[in-house]
Amino acid sequence: VQVVESGGGLVQAGGSLRLSCAASGSFFSVDAMGWYRQAPGKQRELVATVTSTGTTNYADSVKGRFTISRDNGKNTINLHMDNLKPEDTAAYYCNAVYRDYRFAVSNAWGQGTLVTVSS
Repeated sequence: VQVVESGGGLVQAGGSLRLSCAASGSFFSVDAMGWYRQAPGKQRELVATVTSTGTTNYADSVKGRFTISRDNGKNTINLHMDNLKPEDTAAYYCNAVYRDYRFAVSNAWGQGTLVTVSS
Protein backbone atom coordinates (compact mmCIF):
# COMPACT_ATOMS: atom_id res chain seq x y z
CA VAL A 1 0.00 0.00 0.00
CA GLN A 2 1.32 3.40 -0.97
CA VAL A 3 0.37 6.72 0.56
CA VAL A 4 1.32 9.83 -1.37
CA GLU A 5 0.92 13.40 -0.14
CA SER A 6 0.87 16.62 -2.13
CA GLY A 7 0.52 20.27 -1.32
CA GLY A 8 2.28 22.16 1.39
CA GLY A 9 4.79 24.96 0.97
CA LEU A 10 5.52 28.39 2.38
CA VAL A 11 2.73 30.74 3.44
CA GLN A 12 2.43 33.86 5.56
CA ALA A 13 0.61 33.79 8.87
CA GLY A 14 -3.12 34.09 8.33
CA GLY A 15 -2.93 32.40 4.95
CA SER A 16 -4.35 29.11 3.69
CA LEU A 17 -3.00 25.89 2.24
CA ARG A 18 -4.46 22.59 1.13
CA LEU A 19 -2.86 19.17 1.53
CA SER A 20 -3.98 16.10 -0.40
CA CYS A 21 -3.29 12.42 0.16
CA ALA A 22 -4.07 9.30 -1.83
CA ALA A 23 -3.83 5.66 -0.77
CA SER A 24 -3.34 3.04 -3.45
CA GLY A 25 -2.36 -0.59 -3.80
CA SER A 26 -3.85 -3.94 -2.92
CA PHE A 27 -6.24 -3.88 0.01
CA PHE A 28 -9.81 -4.83 0.85
CA SER A 29 -10.75 -1.47 2.34
CA VAL A 30 -9.34 1.69 3.81
CA ASP A 31 -10.78 2.50 7.20
CA ALA A 32 -9.53 5.68 8.82
CA MET A 33 -7.22 8.17 7.13
CA GLY A 34 -5.63 11.14 8.73
CA TRP A 35 -2.97 13.78 9.01
CA TYR A 36 -0.24 13.98 11.60
CA ARG A 37 2.55 16.50 11.94
CA GLN A 38 6.00 16.70 13.46
CA ALA A 39 7.77 19.95 14.21
CA PRO A 40 11.55 20.04 14.68
CA GLY A 41 12.49 18.65 18.07
CA LYS A 42 8.95 17.52 18.86
CA GLN A 43 7.03 14.28 18.70
CA ARG A 44 4.62 13.46 15.92
CA GLU A 45 1.09 14.53 16.82
CA LEU A 46 -2.38 14.00 15.46
CA VAL A 47 -3.86 16.82 13.39
CA ALA A 48 -7.11 15.37 12.04
CA THR A 49 -8.61 12.03 11.09
CA VAL A 50 -11.67 10.87 9.20
CA THR A 51 -13.26 7.42 9.13
CA SER A 52 -14.86 5.68 6.17
CA THR A 53 -18.26 6.76 7.53
CA GLY A 54 -17.22 10.40 7.69
CA THR A 55 -16.60 10.79 11.40
CA THR A 56 -13.92 13.40 11.97
CA ASN A 57 -11.58 14.13 14.84
CA TYR A 58 -9.38 17.21 15.25
CA ALA A 59 -6.61 18.29 17.56
CA ASP A 60 -7.77 21.13 19.79
CA SER A 61 -5.06 23.37 18.33
CA VAL A 62 -6.56 23.22 14.82
CA LYS A 63 -10.30 23.10 15.53
CA GLY A 64 -12.13 25.81 13.66
CA ARG A 65 -9.16 26.42 11.33
CA PHE A 66 -8.56 23.08 9.59
CA THR A 67 -11.07 20.93 7.73
CA ILE A 68 -10.50 17.33 6.71
CA SER A 69 -12.53 15.76 3.92
CA ARG A 70 -12.56 12.37 2.25
CA ASP A 71 -13.50 10.81 -1.08
CA ASN A 72 -14.09 7.15 -0.28
CA GLY A 73 -14.34 6.14 -3.90
CA LYS A 74 -10.82 7.35 -4.55
CA ASN A 75 -9.33 6.70 -1.09
CA THR A 76 -8.17 10.27 -0.92
CA ILE A 77 -8.33 12.89 1.77
CA ASN A 78 -7.76 16.61 1.81
CA LEU A 79 -6.82 18.93 4.61
CA HIS A 80 -7.83 22.54 4.11
CA MET A 81 -5.91 24.80 6.48
CA ASP A 82 -7.06 28.36 7.14
CA ASN A 83 -5.69 31.09 9.39
CA LEU A 84 -2.32 29.38 9.55
CA LYS A 85 -0.02 30.26 12.43
CA PRO A 86 3.77 29.98 12.74
CA GLU A 87 3.25 27.16 15.24
CA ASP A 88 1.62 25.12 12.45
CA THR A 89 5.05 24.85 10.82
CA ALA A 90 5.90 21.15 10.60
CA ALA A 91 6.28 18.15 8.35
CA TYR A 92 2.78 16.80 7.71
CA TYR A 93 2.31 13.06 7.27
CA CYS A 94 -0.67 11.20 5.88
CA ASN A 95 -1.70 7.89 7.43
CA ALA A 96 -4.06 5.22 6.12
CA VAL A 97 -5.47 2.38 8.19
CA TYR A 98 -6.46 -0.44 5.88
CA ARG A 99 -7.58 -4.06 5.82
CA ASP A 100 -5.98 -6.62 3.56
CA TYR A 101 -7.91 -9.46 1.94
CA ARG A 102 -7.55 -11.55 5.09
CA PHE A 103 -9.08 -8.62 7.00
CA ALA A 104 -5.90 -8.02 8.95
CA VAL A 105 -5.53 -4.36 9.88
CA SER A 106 -2.38 -2.44 9.05
CA ASN A 107 -1.41 1.14 8.48
CA ALA A 108 0.79 2.97 6.01
CA TRP A 109 2.51 6.35 6.14
CA GLY A 110 3.39 8.83 3.45
CA GLN A 111 6.79 10.45 3.10
CA GLY A 112 5.61 13.76 4.48
CA THR A 113 5.19 17.25 3.09
CA LEU A 114 6.59 20.39 4.63
CA VAL A 115 4.41 23.31 5.70
CA THR A 116 6.19 26.52 6.69
CA VAL A 117 4.27 29.49 8.08
CA SER A 118 6.17 32.75 8.32
CA SER A 119 5.27 35.45 10.80
